[in-house]
Amino acid sequence: MRILPFLHVGFAAQVPLYASSIPPTSSPQQTPQMATDFTLSESPNALSPQDMLTLPRPGVPLPNDIGDLAIVPISTYSFQDRKSHKSLTVIALGDGHTYDIPLPDGGDAFWLDSRTIAHIVTKDNTQSLYTIPISTSPLSSDLSSHVGSFPVTTASAFRYSPSAQRLMFSAYVYPDGLVETVKEQDTAYENRGNSGLVYDETFERQWDTWVGPKSKALIGVSLAKVGAKWVLGETYVNVLKGTGLSSPVEPFGETDDFDISQTHVIFTAKDPQLPKAMHTKQNIYLVAHDGKDLRELTSGIQGATHSPVFSPSGDKVAWLELALDGHESDRAKVVVYDLKENVRFTITEDWDRSPDSIIFSPSSTLIYATTGDHARIKIFALAVPPTPPSNSTRTTQPTALTSSGSISGFTPIPGGRATFALSSLTSPNEVYELSGLEAAERDILAGRTADVKVMLTRLTSFSSAGLQGKDLSPGKDFWFKGTAEEQDTHGYVITPPGFERGVNGKWPAVLLIHGGPESAWFDQWSTRWNPNVFASQGYVVVAINPTGSTSFGQKFTDGINKNWGGRPIQDLLAGWRYILQEYPEIDQNRTAAAGASYGGYAINWIQGNPELGFGFKALVCHDGVFDSTYNSYATDELFFFNHEWGGRPWEPTAFEVSRKYSPAYTVAKWSTPQLTIHSSKDYRLPESDGISVFHALQQLGVPSRLLIFPDENHWVINAGNSLKWHYEVFRWFDQFIGLS
Repeated sequence: MRILPFLHVGFAAQVPLYASSIPPTSSPQQTPQMATDFTLSESPNALSPQDMLTLPRPGVPLPNDIGDLAIVPISTYSFQDRKSHKSLTVIALGDGHTYDIPLPDGGDAFWLDSRTIAHIVTKDNTQSLYTIPISTSPLSSDLSSHVGSFPVTTASAFRYSPSAQRLMFSAYVYPDGLVETVKEQDTAYENRGNSGLVYDETFERQWDTWVGPKSKALIGVSLAKVGAKWVLGETYVNVLKGTGLSSPVEPFGETDDFDISQTHVIFTAKDPQLPKAMHTKQNIYLVAHDGKDLRELTSGIQGATHSPVFSPSGDKVAWLELALDGHESDRAKVVVYDLKENVRFTITEDWDRSPDSIIFSPSSTLIYATTGDHARIKIFALAVPPTPPSNSTRTTQPTALTSSGSISGFTPIPGGRATFALSSLTSPNEVYELSGLEAAERDILAGRTADVKVMLTRLTSFSSAGLQGKDLSPGKDFWFKGTAEEQDTHGYVITPPGFERGVNGKWPAVLLIHGGPESAWFDQWSTRWNPNVFASQGYVVVAINPTGSTSFGQKFTDGINKNWGGRPIQDLLAGWRYILQEYPEIDQNRTAAAGASYGGYAINWIQGNPELGFGFKALVCHDGVFDSTYNSYATDELFFFNHEWGGRPWEPTAFEVSRKYSPAYTVAKWSTPQLTIHSSKDYRLPESDGISVFHALQQLGVPSRLLIFPDENHWVINAGNSLKWHYEVFRWFDQFIGLS
């Protein structure tokens, strides 16, 4: 075992004392003394938090137009200089050879043509576009060339159309909609002489940011190769100017919120007539590159929309559409719009799955849907049926092309192939190629779905060196009878290095509870809640997908509605008892649970309901709900509570459900030692929830600790903070259920 030397200084220095001159309101429990010399363990076969944080973090591959090269952005953190080092890997898709281009200033990168990469650099209050020429014999790059600078420094989410010679990107603009005046108005705003922010409507703040006078817009500018030189135009067109619309949709919208063709832009935007914090309704719009002829393509009675895309043939567009306004986790259906016939039709009405993103095949006859299914994120192919005579639904049979791991960035390329990133419980993103798609397309269109065969080829090994020798568990699926009548409930068991069956009562165990709540534990890598990092510290890890989880059907997802402390908790209890019975190797006197967001709510609910009988000796709550009624008023997205809890908090149903399932009303029964973690820039679940939990525990005399990150949001992103997070979590576990 190797000890991390720097932990002796930065982490163990903060060891609060339980002793106090002010007695608690009840007698404190007898608590094991906190070890002041606790250290995170490292060994050659284990994945330590530092190991995980310093692995390369690849993005998704972006192939060029002819499909022989792809680029992948890479970020690698170093604890030596405390910096994330950015680079761009160029991959030869034929043989998998790679070439790395350091990007000391970071910045987005995308293809302009088959041998030219555009690179955006922001430096010295200027944002500029450079070109990087690529050669293939051998694979290499030439010196970059400056093309031009943008009038703003917030340009992002770039899409380039070679046929239109048009670059489209998003940028923040003031109400006048002009990128040319942004810097001047920035200066005036920063020197206004006060810091007051005045609001007349909701969404005064979102995620981790107070909303200011600027909003996101879609900006177009010409970009063409003239002779041997690329030329950036001087006339910028805000296609949203004067519309009251903003896209991409904050806080997470990027290039997945719009697409461009030779003549038009398709995009999703929040409905401008509705209070944004109270509604999820987003409309799909089509607009010409010059900002004219804006028209809405959606019906007007939908909820959120995502992933608008053009077909390569140019005669159709498609998007994902949720039916219910206010329900952010409603089932996403694939909608196709025929631009020639002006007919809109849904093609997945009978498919009980919810895609995350879609893209047309090169022939425009298929749509590929990246979709969660039974705790994996797979690629499905859907035939595009003939356009009906009027707006309606059409049924198409989805065909799964992959079966394991979690896919992102699926992009078809010439030759019946596609590139994408695939991660799993044992590996961060690696680039893969799927081939045989032309034959698969013929089979699917002919209805021979049973004959579909494709070949999966791994092209990269970004993390192989860092994971060499690590004993990582791929996760074992288990199914048990939960509260759902029609189906069993799923979970994963992740075992620690050296685990073996037959040695009973040896291993401590941790139940991890996911957030969302409409989310899931997938066969997917994570740099925040990584089950193998927990297992590598010596714990059997149990990750259950209870009622409310996604990828198991919409009825299962919706089962959590108005039932946060009911069915999901009963599922967790049933799954936990199942594992304790199936794995006698677990020491039932050394078990703990941890969760974030909804998972944090579940921790607080379990804390206040000891009669459930989980038997945990320690709890960890990250950004969890304490008082659901308070959170319903304080959260940034008011629509979330209003849907989840049955209405606005003063309305009868929501009022009753909140009184029934709010952890705040169970405090008198709290007794289990608990670490509570919260962040000051978390506007989804404001930090007062975490502070309230800590204050309650302290007044009860329950062993407790509070960890606050003043500079983080709902997630802990900074690598140093993440290491501190892991240190405190495992230090807490070690005190009550540790191997020692």
